[in-house]
Amino acid sequence: MLENFWFNVEYGINHVLDINAYDHVLFLIVLTVPYLFKDWKRVLVLVTIFTLGHTLSLVLAAYGVVSVNGALVEFLIPITILIVALFNVFTAGKGAQKEKIGVLFFLTLFFGLVHGLGFAREFQMMVGKSDNKLLTLLEFALGIELAQIIIVFVVLFLGYIMQTVFRFSKRDWVMVISAVVVGLVIPMILNSDLIA
Repeated sequence: MLENFWFNVEYGINHVLDINAYDHVLFLIVLTVPYLFKDWKRVLVLVTIFTLGHTLSLVLAAYGVVSVNGALVEFLIPITILIVALFNVFTAGKGAQKEKIGVLFFLTLFFGLVHGLGFAREFQMMVGKSDNKLLTLLEFALGIELAQIIIVFVVLFLGYIMQTVFRFSKRDWVMVISAVVVGLVIPMILNSDLIA
C-alpha cells in the first residue's frame, strides 16, 4: 500500500520535472517570475489552482467523461504558456499580478485543465481498470503539487538573487525571463501536429 502511494507521488513529481516535457516547468516559471518571496501565499494559491484544474481534467478523462484530441491539446499547451509570458511582458512593473482574484486565477485554472488533458491518455493507461482511480489520482496530484512547490521556490530564489545581488530591476527580470520563455514556446507551437 505504502509502495503504491510513493510510486504515485513520485510519478507526479517526475511528470512535472521530466526534462523531455519541460512545458510544465515553463508554465510555472512564467506564472511565478513576477512575484517575490513575500508573495508566497498568492503564488501557492495560483499553483494549487493549476493542480486542481490538472486533476479535474484527469478525473474527467479517467472516468470517460471527456475524450481528448491529442493534437489540439498539444497545440494549446504552449499557447497557454505564451499567453502568460506575454501577459508578463506587457504588465511587467505595472502590478497587474497584485489584483484580487481575477483574470490570472481563471486563466490558471483553465491552463491546468488543458495541461491535465495533455497527460490524460498516459494517465488512463497508468490506472487502467483499477478500482482505486481516485486514490491514485490524489496521490499523483500530491506529487505534482510537491514538484511545483520546488520549482516555484527555485524561481523565487533566483529572482531574489538576481534582484538583490546582481541588482536587476524586478521589471527587467520579469521581461527577460518571460521573453526567453516566449522564444522557447514559439517553436513548440510551430512544430505541433496541428500546424506542422
